Amino acid sequence: MQKKIITLRVILASSLLMLNLAMANSVDENKPKRITKANMSVKYNILPKKVNSISKIFSSGIFYGRLRSNSFYWNWENETWNDETKKGQLDNKNMGIGGSIIYKTGIFNGFSATMSYYGSFNPSFFRMDKDEVAGAKAGKDTFSRYNVKNDDQYGIYAFGENYLQYQNDMFNIILGRQFFESIFSASNDTKMIPNTFDGISMSAKIAKKTQVRFAFFDKQKLKHHDKTHDVVTFKDSNGDSWGNNDDAGIHKGLTYENFVNAGEDVDHNLIIADFQTKYIDNLKLNFSFLQVPSVVKDIVLEANYKISFDNGWAIRPGVRYFYQMDDGGGIVAGYTSLNGKEAVGYNSDVQTSLNGSLIALRTDLIMPNKKGFLRLGYSKVEDKADIIAPWRGFPTGGYTRAMAQYNWYANTKTIMLRGVYKFNPNFKASLRYAIQDFDNNKLNIAPDSTIWHLDTWYDITPQLQLKTRLGIYRADTKYTAKFDNSYNEYRLELNYLF
Repeated sequence: MQKKIITLRVILASSLLMLNLAMANSVDENKPKRITKANMSVKYNILPKKVNSISKIFSSGIFYGRLRSNSFYWNWENETWNDETKKGQLDNKNMGIGGSIIYKTGIFNGFSATMSYYGSFNPSFFRMDKDEVAGAKAGKDTFSRYNVKNDDQYGIYAFGENYLQYQNDMFNIILGRQFFESIFSASNDTKMIPNTFDGISMSAKIAKKTQVRFAFFDKQKLKHHDKTHDVVTFKDSNGDSWGNNDDAGIHKGLTYENFVNAGEDVDHNLIIADFQTKYIDNLKLNFSFLQVPSVVKDIVLEANYKISFDNGWAIRPGVRYFYQMDDGGGIVAGYTSLNGKEAVGYNSDVQTSLNGSLIALRTDLIMPNKKGFLRLGYSKVEDKADIIAPWRGFPTGGYTRAMAQYNWYANTKTIMLRGVYKFNPNFKASLRYAIQDFDNNKLNIAPDSTIWHLDTWYDITPQLQLKTRLGIYRADTKYTAKFDNSYNEYRLELNYLF
């Protein structure tokens, strides 16, 4: 405990020091250096400038600080916790308090560097006991379950982005630990520490409003890990479920043991490439490719077109087609679903193949003056294999996915209605309602359900934001033998950026 307090004090003291240095280097002290987007990722308003000598690289750099807290309370309608097996549904609460320090150097002949460190401390009065951490849900990303179980250590303290960068008018190359925002992957910084990847990424502007990108990553570090892990292997050599890639979107049939038994490597690489263009006015096109060699390959096509009217309103229809191809992972996973259980009710091909697909459609009605939008979304997953997505880029994200929901199991249909409205410059709210129709013949996946999400964002000051969430999930088990996993969840987040 003493060590955690000291670590927290170091973070806070460092934050104050960085604040002074950052203000000294800031171009405009009245303008926030960074702001948070609706998904809690960060947009930089002020970046370091170019310098004409190596000696000015560090003196012209900028520090970015962040103090934040996240609180979660999850209430199951039916608790089923087993104290002996440490499994089941358990009402849970979690809180993370901490922050981050990011430093970006000045830019010399196109070269620069970024370094960052993140910390999350868990107050003892609002967290799960060691023997109950397996029951944590949304708040599990405020600490490391692996560290609590094996070392009695709460919280997370880890390096975030740490990379070298070269950039000119055409190319941008990043080497090191980094974010990579794509259809497949995301920083997903909604808790205390973001999702990062180790490797190299490159982008090139090949035409007006058009770019191509390529990324090669050999490691990932999820939000609740302080060390890197494989990009697709579930469980480690000791069979520990939290010792490798334990993201909720991982295929739990792709275990360390299963890879070994199949004579396959347990260390994998993640390759992503995409083509993005807005060359045609009002049309946004995206062609994306992903491969984990010897496991799976994905191709995604997406198009969004905006139709504007003279009164300021606009309509924006969109479509996404996601095609997943087996590349050897089907044999390893065997006859299991995404959650690693027997694939009862699935297509017989699932036993040897990860082939599958989904299509998602949406139409946005956009309000004038950026006041908000109304969205109608639909998605349908082919009745083959489940879609694998443990890199925090959600296959149905932006179309039908509601927070904490994974609606890309085979033969799943979802309809979503969403409205976002900006009441004034400082207050915005979002309301989502989704109807999730899972396959009732697939016994080991979720039952049909409905879910409401009410989110609010309130900018107390340009640097300080308060965010709340209410989630109401109701399972429909009336006509099935599936268990009722209904719940309510509550979230409160504070962010101070400087």
